[in-house]
Amino acid sequence: MAFQNLGTVPNKTVLDRYMRLELPEDKCQAMYVWVDGSGENLRSKTRTLNFIPKAPEELPIWNFDGSSTAQAEGSNSDVYLHPVALYRDPFRLGNNKLVLCETYKHDKTPTETNRRRKCVEVVTKAAAEHPWFGMEQEYTLLDIDNHPLGWPKNGYPGPQGPYYCGVGARKVYGRDVVEAHYRACLYTGINISGTNAEVMPAQWEFQVGPCEGITMGDDLWMARYLLHRVAEDFGVVVSLDPKPIPGDWNGAGMHTNFSTDAMRKPNGILAIETAIEKLGKVHAAHIRAYDPHGGKDNERRLTGLHETSSIHDFSAGVANRGASIRIPRGVAEEKTGYLEDRRPSSNADPYVVSERLVRTICLDES
Repeated sequence: MAFQNLGTVPNKTVLDRYMRLELPEDKCQAMYVWVDGSGENLRSKTRTLNFIPKAPEELPIWNFDGSSTAQAEGSNSDVYLHPVALYRDPFRLGNNKLVLCETYKHDKTPTETNRRRKCVEVVTKAAAEHPWFGMEQEYTLLDIDNHPLGWPKNGYPGPQGPYYCGVGARKVYGRDVVEAHYRACLYTGINISGTNAEVMPAQWEFQVGPCEGITMGDDLWMARYLLHRVAEDFGVVVSLDPKPIPGDWNGAGMHTNFSTDAMRKPNGILAIETAIEKLGKVHAAHIRAYDPHGGKDNERRLTGLHETSSIHDFSAGVANRGASIRIPRGVAEEKTGYLEDRRPSSNADPYVVSERLVRTICLDES
């Protein structure tokens, strides 16, 4: 299924003839994937390996032209790729791999957008508390002209209401992309736990987790890569903008569910309430961490309307989707479980969000 003029969508039938060619048994294509200098976009390139890797540490360190990704100057442009996570490749299949990488400068220090290195250090300090995360990634599908997929070209669809978890050609747009992405994530080994159509038409969500520690950020970044790559095959654009359409339309977030071992134990509600108290004391610091531009993106989204809290105020409540922190109804009744931080924007860095939550709740850093 293609959503635009066939002249701009490659003929996958022709490509498939070549993708079915068998590789020598000792050969493997490894696609190295990394976050570029924007802190939001992903890049990738492929190399041939003469063995089949079983773990990321078996893979060689590689490099790229950082001056073309806003990560280095042209006069000293080599940036190094350090493999940190290994996934099955759902596009090339077979023994081929996707390789998530950290980026390092010529002097072997992390690049500015390598947020993973600091996150690893922080979650390691809190390992005894077994922090679990579950992130809900909202996104919007756009046509190649950046117009929301399925929307009238010279107007707007009907008001919000029938689209959330909807079914039918007049209620949901782009389901093929969503289904293909879901299966691709499962194939790779990403811990994707679900998906649904969202409140605004052409807006969707997928959930990853529960994941412990650094795996949360790894899986979510690779899931984002797969989403963009799958959408590319359909000639569709993915936007992670937290407020892609101004006006009376829902924005997009990355609601983050968080728990520690103490929260998951009987009467863990006390630990949850303590965590919320800690979060309330450092609201401004979390807002700065919860989008790539220090809170500027979330200013357009966190207005107190459209199922959001105000960016200026901290709040918490049971089953309240207009609060900063939501305690699910079942958690309040069973007095054990987790909390949901509804403030992170859809384009937030999951490593930064994970790190900030652990610093505040587990390490008592203000």
